[in-house]
Amino acid sequence: MSTAEENEKQGEAPALLVDDVQDGALNGLELKNVTCKTTATVGDKAYVIGGADDGTLSIEVQIFDRSLGEWVRPTVRGTKPVSCNGLSAVPLEDRILILKKGSKPDDQIWFLEIDTQYVRQQQKILGSEVVAWSKGVIGNAEKPVVISGPSGVGKGTLISMLMKEFPSMFGFSVSHTTRAPRGMEKDGVHYHFTEKSIMEKEIKEGKFLEFASVHGNLYGTSVEAVELVADAGKRCILDIDVQGARSVRASSLEAIFIFICPPSMEELEKRLRDRGTETEEQILKRLRNAEAEIEQGKSSQVFDFILYNEKLEECYERLKKLLGLDGFITAPPKSGPIEIDLPMDHSVSKIDNKIIINCISSGEKESKNLIILDVSSLKGGVPGRTRGLNFQAIGSFSNGLNGIDQLS
Repeated sequence: MSTAEENEKQGEAPALLVDDVQDGALNGLELKNVTCKTTATVGDKAYVIGGADDGTLSIEVQIFDRSLGEWVRPTVRGTKPVSCNGLSAVPLEDRILILKKGSKPDDQIWFLEIDTQYVRQQQKILGSEVVAWSKGVIGNAEKPVVISGPSGVGKGTLISMLMKEFPSMFGFSVSHTTRAPRGMEKDGVHYHFTEKSIMEKEIKEGKFLEFASVHGNLYGTSVEAVELVADAGKRCILDIDVQGARSVRASSLEAIFIFICPPSMEELEKRLRDRGTETEEQILKRLRNAEAEIEQGKSSQVFDFILYNEKLEECYERLKKLLGLDGFITAPPKSGPIEIDLPMDHSVSKIDNKIIINCISSGEKESKNLIILDVSSLKGGVPGRTRGLNFQAIGSFSNGLNGIDQLS
């Protein structure tokens, strides 16, 4: 076994990597001695990023701490991108932009977080070095809508009316649970069914917006479930209780929080009795819970808006107005995230918050095109996507873009 192989087995970097990194700050350059690896230097730390040498498909991260003169293998959070034919790296303030070569358009832009709030929280929990991966997405998503209210207030009916009038605009996230499937329930449709140990681990890693234990089983809403709705070009609706809404409010998710309130407790009791679906004991329990939820909903400062559902149609019109939907006869068309297709042959530079990508396309006539990525308005991050990227294409480019096109 070679020295380099022994070092790798022990968690150290091979000698060739040490030579490359100690040569100086090689930001964004592919290492001369190792294929499919690149470096980015931030302060005293050089981040070596690239395909794993153990034959796996994931991209690995190592850190050379210049002040200590030693290598560190960090704990890696988030979903690791798969390996590719080459990488470019651009250091930003608290993360590193990674551009993958030879990948599909929806897999070319990634961010390695090195000093974000999420990373600092994980470092505090673990007491060790942490980095985290997040996929980059062009443009922004509509803010999710969190709707809460006591049982019988009519929130389910209001949500159904929204879904019926705007079927292409809204979508539900699929919750996770550790209980076993019942009857005809399908994994990924009714729930994401998972093991308790796995869900507990992911909760510790901050992958859940809210969760609760019910009769010994865990239920919860993951960040990924909300992101998948946004990836489909839809606005996510979260129908959760006040405690769940409080947890989402405390998370990094930017959402609109709406509490649906009955006109009076007498009216709420009448509606519960008119449903004819609960026993007297169940009705009294729901009313006790409703009083506590209403008090929390009004005083907790969790909710941005409180809607009183006295007359259903009027309440629905107010809900649409809050969501900017009043005046629409039909919902405007929605599409998934915008994608760019980077050629294998490109170089990268940075000016302020602009990333300049010089693309060279080969053929009968070689042509050069510029792509300008604007990273000044990034939102989100681990454990979800990093959105808010804007780009400008100058010259002929993919998707029929010619001249200068600004997309956001």
